[in-house]
Formats: sequence, structure tokens, C-alpha cells
Amino acid sequence: MIETTAALADACKDLAKSEFVTIDTEFLRETTFWPQLCLVQMASPTLEVLVDPMAKGIDLTPLFELMADPNVVKVFHAARQDIEIIYHLGGLIPHPIFDTQVAAMVCGFGDSISYDQLVQKTKNVQIDKSSRFTDWSRRPLSEKQLDYALADVTHLRDVYLALKAQLEREGRSSWLKEEMDILEARETYDMHPDDAWLRLKSRLRKPTELAILKFVAAWREREARSRNVPRSRVLKDDAIFEIAQQQPKDAEALSRLRTVPKGWERSTSGTAIIETVNAALALPKADMPQAPRHSHSPEGSGAAVELLKVLLKLSADKHGVAAKVIANSEDLDKIASEGEKAEVQALSGWRRELFGEPALKLIRGEVALRFAGKKVEAVEMPGQSQATE
Repeated sequence: MIETTAALADACKDLAKSEFVTIDTEFLRETTFWPQLCLVQMASPTLEVLVDPMAKGIDLTPLFELMADPNVVKVFHAARQDIEIIYHLGGLIPHPIFDTQVAAMVCGFGDSISYDQLVQKTKNVQIDKSSRFTDWSRRPLSEKQLDYALADVTHLRDVYLALKAQLEREGRSSWLKEEMDILEARETYDMHPDDAWLRLKSRLRKPTELAILKFVAAWREREARSRNVPRSRVLKDDAIFEIAQQQPKDAEALSRLRTVPKGWERSTSGTAIIETVNAALALPKADMPQAPRHSHSPEGSGAAVELLKVLLKLSADKHGVAAKVIANSEDLDKIASEGEKAEVQALSGWRRELFGEPALKLIRGEVALRFAGKKVEAVEMPGQSQATE
């Protein structure tokens, strides 16, 4: 275990000599807003290290410098949460990166394959998962726990090399780069509090309700961040929805809400909520948020979406790519409703070649689906240039 800044600097200096470094983190976030980093595991072809970020006086700057080194590929599995931690603590996003979970989907290993499943399929090695639910903040960690943690990056070396070789062999390296660009974008991790309401699944439609929803969600986001507690510890989603609907302008009105604890209206938070609601209601009508307008789906588009799902499955199986990487349900809805005008990833780049173009041909009647024996196949319709009525 590396527990000093000097030892970390030496290790990172050695790791930086390699073309790639595999990385994983162990953390806790059940009782905090920001993940609590408890352990960092890294490995190059010649070195394996465990870093204790909780060690007294340790400075993680050498780690962040390695993460920013453009000459070293940082290899993660399911990178988003690991990168979120590095971004929060170090103010940077690792670059360049390689996410083996995404690469596995591009290589046809299925949707969101787990690390142990990927190791099993590529190396035929079974990982001992008995330490998966360890409290990584406790010290000392046992040898068994440390071995488990280190295995998350040692096997990853061989997985990375196997996937990288397959991508290059099949000419799909550029496909992965598009996904990595999204993972390396700051906006992926830096949501502004004023946009927190967009993450809430609500059926509210009125501008005044949406204004309150936006203001209260932003207040909760800032409060949770400043206190470093989960959002639900500050205010539950149900309470935000009820506040937006009932629009309490004073303590008495707030006290009548079912989702608000008794007496909460007299607290500092209760006072802040009342002020937030009144500020939202004071907005000019023109400045209040509007519910998103859903394009009207033409009659029969539901059946068209089902046909597109079948075509997507056929395309994914044919090319050995997880369907999730090619298109999602929203993409299919838009293609069925808007055709060529749909602004979706499935109609650009390599996705268009694999699925987008055949999908457009299907809705134009230029491609048909039929049974051939016990299988479904897509066939070109000769002489069909547009959909028939």
C-alpha cells in the first residue's frame, strides 16, 4: 500500500513509462453527496500498485498528473464513476481513456457487460467476488481484500490488449473514440445546479409548476453539495413535486404538505423553501420554463418502432455490436416519426452505415422483413423508392 506522497510520486513516474495504465477506484457514497475515495488501484505491464488516499498527509497530485499525461492511455472498466471522482478531487478529466465496458459492447460482448463476466470471456478466469461489498473506508484492509482490489486492474491489462487488438483488426477503433469523446467531456460530470430539475422524472406541465420545480431542485442541489450529503437527505423528490404543485407561499401552507416532516416549516430549510417558491412565482411568465413539446407521432408509428427494433436486433447480431451502442428507444421513436430529419446518433457516422440507412429504407418501404425458415431477415424490395400508401 502506498501511503506517502513520495512513494506515490515514484510509482507514478514508473507507471508513466508505459503506453497504458489500468485504473480502478473503491469508494463510498451512501452517506455523502461526493464519493469518498478509499482506494486507488493501478497497473502497467510491469508494475502493480495500491494507493491509500485516506493516508494521513498524502497528496494525490502525482496521481492527477499521471491522469493528465497525454502519452499514457488510462484504461477503466465502466469509467464514469471513477472519472467523476478524479474530476471532483483533481479538477481534471483523464486523457486519453479507454473504457473496456464500452469497447466490449462495440466488439459484440453484449450490453453493459460486467468486469468479472468480461474477464471470464476473454481470459477464462473466475474472479473471487466475496469481497465485493467491503467497507473500503475501514483500516486495516485484509490481504484478501487487497488481492480482490488489485485483481480489478491486473486482469484488466489482458482484457484491454485483447479488445484493442479486436478493434484494430475489425477497423472499429474510430467507433470507440466517439464514445470516449463523450466520457471525456466536462459537461458529462459538471451539471449546473440550475439544470438539476431536468433529471427529475415529473409529469408537471404548467409554467409556474416547472419554475418552482427548477428553483427548488437547484436549491436542493446546492444545499446537498455544500453539506456533502445525498440529495434525499435534504429533500426527497416527492416533496419537490408536491411543493411545485401546491406552491406554498408561507409557513402555514408548507406545514399542510404531506411529504414535509412536521415542524419542518419552522426550520432554516423550510424558510429557504418558502423564499425559493416565492422567487419562482415572481418570475415573468416569459421567463418561466416550458414543458418540452413532444412531436406528434403519426398514426401507425408504434408498429413502425416495433419493426425498427427487430431490424436493430438483426443489425446488431450481424455486425457483432451491442444494440445499445447503436441506437436507443428514443432514437427509434424519432426515426419512425421524423425519418431522415431525425437528429439522432443512429443516423450519423458508422451507426448510419450499420443501422441508420437500412432503418430509413425500412420506413420508406425499400426494405422488408420476412421469415426465412425459422429466422427473420431483411431483404431489399426491388423497384421501391418510396413508401406505398
